[in-house]
Amino acid sequence: MRYVIITLGIVGVLAVSGSAPPESRATTDSTPSPFTDALVQDVATLESKLVSLAEAMSEEALEWAPSDEVLTSAEVFMHVAAYNYYYPSMAGAAIPAGAGVTTDYATVSEFENKARTRDQLVADLRTSFEHLGSSVAAITAEELDDDTEVFGRTTTVQAAWFGTVTHIHEHLGQLVAYARANGITPPWSM
Repeated sequence: MRYVIITLGIVGVLAVSGSAPPESRATTDSTPSPFTDALVQDVATLESKLVSLAEAMSEEALEWAPSDEVLTSAEVFMHVAAYNYYYPSMAGAAIPAGAGVTTDYATVSEFENKARTRDQLVADLRTSFEHLGSSVAAITAEELDDDTEVFGRTTTVQAAWFGTVTHIHEHLGQLVAYARANGITPPWSM
């Protein structure tokens, strides 16, 4: 009987400790999560593809757009670069001084529309990805379930970061279409 009571006691303690709210089960370990590791790899791949595509485009191709109502190739690249600063700020990352983008949304448009040569565009794109990559690498598993505001909507930090990378993928596809319309084959697909 004593064995049964001890066994039931141990089972009870394990059951209660396993049902504690997530906040109380959180570790003090500030290691990245598998989600963060995947984002770091994805951001590196996106940077490689976008930078190589920008370098493959002529100045004329960078100024091309399928119509007057949409962004040019250069503006799309700079839209990605601007949001590489702006989106992380919504997930709690500080924007570096001198980036040209702040938490004031008006600076995003100013950054996107600033005239640049192809070399300046590539340099700005690289710098924005350096910030994005280091911001993603700094995310800890504990932070992923925290709440944050994204365009007036409450979401989790994990969802905000997922949205950041999804946004870049959308524009990579757009830029591939723009490049192909100008007879440019994306360098990674040759």
